[in-house]
Amino acid sequence: MINEVYSAVLSVLNKNNYGYVAPGDFNLYAKQAQLDVFEDFFYSYNYQINKENVRQSGTGYADIKKGIDEDISIFSSNQVLDQPTATLDTANLYNLPGDYYFIDKLYYYPTQLFSGTATATQGFKLIDAAGGFTASTITPVPSIGSIVVNTSPAGAPAAPLLTAYVTAVDSATTLSLSADIMANTQNYKIYDATNITQVEKVSQNKIFNLTSSNLTAPTTQFPAYVLDNNVATVYPSTINQKGAVSCQYIRYPKTPKWTYVNVAGTPLFDASSAEYQDFEVPQDHMPELINKILQYAGVQIREKEVVDFGIAQSSLESQSEK
Repeated sequence: MINEVYSAVLSVLNKNNYGYVAPGDFNLYAKQAQLDVFEDFFYSYNYQINKENVRQSGTGYADIKKGIDEDISIFSSNQVLDQPTATLDTANLYNLPGDYYFIDKLYYYPTQLFSGTATATQGFKLIDAAGGFTASTITPVPSIGSIVVNTSPAGAPAAPLLTAYVTAVDSATTLSLSADIMANTQNYKIYDATNITQVEKVSQNKIFNLTSSNLTAPTTQFPAYVLDNNVATVYPSTINQKGAVSCQYIRYPKTPKWTYVNVAGTPLFDASSAEYQDFEVPQDHMPELINKILQYAGVQIREKEVVDFGIAQSSLESQSEK
């Protein structure tokens, strides 16, 4: 879609010889335009909820709120949270994802089944010669659906923790996984997929009041967390195991980038570039992207008509959605 948007923007600008937008400038405008459209999702969603509350919204194909909800769901992600390096797996601090826009829920896996180090590399397998995955002395043993967390992935500590589900217990030393996340010498933990507990968000002021009383203090069955500088502090402090806390969140869209190769001095679109990134908002929002980029481009080339055209088209789009 990004090449179609760029072509449309150039077509509008070249129609009356307004000017030319270089690929580098277009990529800057594209990033901001996508963020504008992305944030509009939440305002539109709230607007449709208000209309629904006063019985002014429809159902079926007329259920606009459902469509906006699906647009937002594109950016829904899950991530098992790592801990700050200095905590050494002993403190109740967990780093939030660097690309989060809105934290929806935090979950706690209270039952750790196993931990160890992989002793071999094989695709979609966890192999540990000292595993004992079927030993009866372990209660309970890992089973289909258990959550496997790679706690020392390549690129750690900057790289996020990797997760997969057990799809089969092959032997006492081998598990089949839903994703290829393990390699030789990497550490892992296995958690039970049942009895997962949601962690309640509270304010800094409230957490002190809660922890000061034995009756209201958070427990492992009713945990709580507070946010501070992209770090979640989870209570009680006994929740301090790496990989034991997972986050479901809405992430920012990835930065779009129109990549190209120069052919006789002319940039030609190259989708094979490793840096290429298309827009992530759905195709039906392409007119909004074009209009917003035209506004930015009009400011750059100092053409009021281009800016006015972009604003007018954006207003028409907004009115049609309402």
